[in-house]
Amino acid sequence: MATETALKVLLRQRHLQEHRAFCREYDKVARSVDRELVGAHPSKATFYRWLSGSLSGLPHPGHCRILENMFPGWTAEVLFRPWSDDGHPAVEQRSASEPTGLGPLAGVTAVYPSRTEFAHEMPPAKLFDNAVELSAVGLSLNLLCQSYADVKLRELVRRAHLRLLFLDPDGESVKRRNREEGHEDGHLSAWSRGNLNLMCRIRDELADEAGNLELRMYDETLRFNLMFIDGRMCVMQTYLPALRGLDSPTFVMQPAAGGASDLYSVYWRIFSSFWERGTAL
Repeated sequence: MATETALKVLLRQRHLQEHRAFCREYDKVARSVDRELVGAHPSKATFYRWLSGSLSGLPHPGHCRILENMFPGWTAEVLFRPWSDDGHPAVEQRSASEPTGLGPLAGVTAVYPSRTEFAHEMPPAKLFDNAVELSAVGLSLNLLCQSYADVKLRELVRRAHLRLLFLDPDGESVKRRNREEGHEDGHLSAWSRGNLNLMCRIRDELADEAGNLELRMYDETLRFNLMFIDGRMCVMQTYLPALRGLDSPTFVMQPAAGGASDLYSVYWRIFSSFWERGTAL
């Protein structure tokens, strides 16, 4: 018996489960990915086979590219899995000798050698335009505060629940990191302070509309920044000795179903611990 796919559930969450609405979104994504794919969306019959789970194998690569850009952090293979009762894509059955988790990489779906390459493949608009829940910890959270359009940032604050944890611009940890990267005194502190002030100002400007924006500071050794989006994707960006943050790798991961071990859960626990120890602003 055919069951609904993860793709169907995700489309329904975004009100795109009707063929006409999906085709509009397909063409919108295609214009930024490969203009030759504009108008190449599936027929109505094929589209509903996708949603029903009766498709054999995966669609052709062009469709897969569009879908993976439509849902950053989701592979085509996972999108076409049945949706399990616990609210996640079903995990493939594995032999006892195989590792647990979401695939052999414990939920890691993509790795980028640098933040620049990550930003090229997954720009802020893809990450945040439809987000309704965002939790992040880092130094200055430039991906959100500097790389995302100001108007869209305000729309996000109105729409979503945000928990943002910044490195204390006057703390010892930011000074250590500043020396590691070889900057002039106060360089990284200025970024942290500026972005923190920006978010405080937006919170004050929007008043009642920004009730879901929570801001905190922490002063602990900086190892990575973490960003969790809608409980479905984690972006982890490392800080390495003597390398600028922009030159450090980025890992994208998603949670495993059914309580299986995964890296998403590991980093979520780390974020939660930082958040509990942070100073509310």
